[in-house]
Amino acid sequence: MASTMDRIGHGLARVLGIKLHYRNPQGLDPVTRGESVYSVSSADSFVEREPTSWEWVQEHTPTGRDALRWAYNKFPFVHWIGRYNTQWLYGDLIAGITVGAVVVPQSMAYAKLAKLDPEFGLYSSFMGVLIYWFFATSKDITIGVRRPPAGGTACANHIQPVAVLSTVTGNVVDKVLKDHKEFEPNEIASSLAVICGAVVFFIGIIRLGRIVDFISLAAISAFMTGSAINIAVAQVPALMGIGGFSNREATYKVVINILKHLGRSKRDAAMGLTALLMLYLIRFACTYAGRKYPQRSKLFFFISTLRTAFVILLYTMISWLVNRHHRSKSENLFRILGKVPRGFKHAGAPKVTRNMIKTFADDIPSTVIVLLIEHIAIAKSFGRVNNYTIDPSQELIAMGVTNLLGPFLGAYPATGSFSRTAIKSKAGVRTPFAGVITAIIVLLAIYALPAVFFYIPNSSLSAVIIHAVGDLITPPNTVYQFWRISPLEVVIFFAGVFVTIFSSIENGIYTTIAVSAGLLLFRFLFARGRFVGKVRVHSVLGDHVINDEGKPSGVGGNGGFSQGSPDDGARNVFLPLEHGDGSNPLVEPRSPYPGVFIYRFSEGFNYPNANYYLDHMVDTIFKQTSRTNPNTYPRLGDRPWNDPGPRHGRPEDHSDRPHLKAVILDFSSVNNVDITSVQILIDVRNQLDRYAAPDKVDWHLACISNRWTKRALASAGFGYPTPRGDGTIFERWKPVFSVAEIGGHDSAAAAAQYRENARELKRQRTQDAERGSVSKHPAQGGDTIAKDDASSSEGSDLAQKIATSKAYAGAPTAKVAVVQSLDRPFFHIDLTSALQSAINNAEREREGESPVVKEL
Repeated sequence: MASTMDRIGHGLARVLGIKLHYRNPQGLDPVTRGESVYSVSSADSFVEREPTSWEWVQEHTPTGRDALRWAYNKFPFVHWIGRYNTQWLYGDLIAGITVGAVVVPQSMAYAKLAKLDPEFGLYSSFMGVLIYWFFATSKDITIGVRRPPAGGTACANHIQPVAVLSTVTGNVVDKVLKDHKEFEPNEIASSLAVICGAVVFFIGIIRLGRIVDFISLAAISAFMTGSAINIAVAQVPALMGIGGFSNREATYKVVINILKHLGRSKRDAAMGLTALLMLYLIRFACTYAGRKYPQRSKLFFFISTLRTAFVILLYTMISWLVNRHHRSKSENLFRILGKVPRGFKHAGAPKVTRNMIKTFADDIPSTVIVLLIEHIAIAKSFGRVNNYTIDPSQELIAMGVTNLLGPFLGAYPATGSFSRTAIKSKAGVRTPFAGVITAIIVLLAIYALPAVFFYIPNSSLSAVIIHAVGDLITPPNTVYQFWRISPLEVVIFFAGVFVTIFSSIENGIYTTIAVSAGLLLFRFLFARGRFVGKVRVHSVLGDHVINDEGKPSGVGGNGGFSQGSPDDGARNVFLPLEHGDGSNPLVEPRSPYPGVFIYRFSEGFNYPNANYYLDHMVDTIFKQTSRTNPNTYPRLGDRPWNDPGPRHGRPEDHSDRPHLKAVILDFSSVNNVDITSVQILIDVRNQLDRYAAPDKVDWHLACISNRWTKRALASAGFGYPTPRGDGTIFERWKPVFSVAEIGGHDSAAAAAQYRENARELKRQRTQDAERGSVSKHPAQGGDTIAKDDASSSEGSDLAQKIATSKAYAGAPTAKVAVVQSLDRPFFHIDLTSALQSAINNAEREREGESPVVKEL
């Protein structure tokens, strides 16, 4: 009985002239059109219900409970803070203090890259670690200005750009100050942080965190390598104490200027080069000692981790000894950091004005990209290492809030730090609360150590930066592995590196992302399907073939199968006819049936690649088949211009080719279709029907995994037998259906019954054996014989009972049901059933029978 809404809908359709069964060959109600039903006494019928638009809206409309859960998940710390304990606190204390000792010198060094005073690096690190833990879904991430880990190639694949965000910020500050002297550097940096934080927060709040997955590993690696070279070269002038030129120009220009002015190196070179050498020596010594004395590897790890703090303290002490009587800038024997104010002297609301935003608007995309690829890739990497899952969108919310609130204390753009995250993870961090411990260490440094910071040599800070970026360059072995996996992406890698070196970091980012997206689009646009053929295979374990029950049988000595090998263990697989998958050329896939073609899509089936797919398919079909009616064009002038036929005097003879019977499409790699791709498929169906006239081509579609795809294809007339030209009414058809057993031999009940019967049979046989042994003594005479007869009778009854049991029955007696819908018999669960159906119909046509039987 149709509902009121259905009646209203049908009435509107009639008024508007909408054909509800457009291209439906039967034109009847999808459930009651009279199709053949698999109707045996033990079968269940099944008709799939089509998805509706209202159903989709309901699935994607959040309920009140969903809204509450969404709000609850915005603050992940409430999930675990109630279970916080002393053991977690102990791990967080060690990790937080260790990271804090690393953060302080690094943050001041990277503030110099951002063209800011060193205290702004401390502000950024403090606000980053303090705010992040409220919103974090990763216990390992440390927010702040960054450096890479000291590690091998395994880390290089997920390592994040060393101080790239600081360098990008410095480039923005430089560019704005050239034309707008009225702005202060820290005001520009804070405004950039607020705007980029708002963008990132918006991306996270609308749950588009996975957008970062569009940036490939090759693009990230190129970005890292080019940025590392750019930053390292830019620090050489400060390391050597030379000046007179800008280190913000293209990398190759900076190299040229360094070589021109190298002879003017000063005492700074002694402080910088020795500090750089010491950093590498400590790391090498700790790595070697950790391998030689694995029982003390934890100790050597902490020593290596704290090498930056140790070197800075050592050279600060040396600087104090030689400069304590030369405090004025003109009297310094080498350049030192100078005065660092105590406390948060720059706290206040950031000055974000329209005029300021206009000055750096074109740099916002590159800054946001750096924020995204650094943080999400770090979080995912350590989540996989430590067996937890992060929420990318929630991580972007955390990073957005950090950059929105940080500028109120003077912070500039900050994101995840790989090196500190790695240190934190290895130090045994237990929860995100370790960030609070790190914030306390940074806070103590801001208020207690400014007097010590005064004597830090600038060249030693440059050594810290160069030492950090040295690990960021992608090693040759990693590039070779890239080449083994995807040579085209290696081209992208080198393109990104060269653009970064000869232009800028921002242009390198855009180049790698654009070329990677172009490669992805190219692969999708020019995806080519494959024609597949059938191969019969067996599974072999050692010298035995495995049958359907998992039991081994013999293999012949000549490499073939023995006579006793059951055929039950054989199965059909479908391999590309041209061996494009690298399968053994000696194994020749057979064309399944003359005039039947199986075509497999490889990269989805949508409007960009639909024409390319089907042009290839149609072209191959035309080359391997002949027209059903050779007299389609009785006169030469009737032929189309693009098919002029053979030359004069040469008859067209394709009698050795089969006629086209059916096309089977493998949709296993297709998730969604669209209007364009379905329309192209309809056009090809009509084209092949004209080619096969007066016959029609059957279309069988296998492995469709999406209900909406089924609905789209069924709306276009696929899934049903193709109507013949003689006006045959399809009231009944005899398709091939796939059915599955509900319960039966594989059910838990049958297995339990089998085990119980087996135990009973074993017990009975044991009793028979015992009684049989007693009958050997003649003294017991006829009584024993009587007992044996009774036992035999009981054994026979038990054997008969077991033989008739469902668990031992030779034929399935359990209930069975069709796997897929009955009303669309040409949608198949796999290629085997599709091929069986196509061959069945082709055989009937060849024998002069209609593939569809009309019942009156």
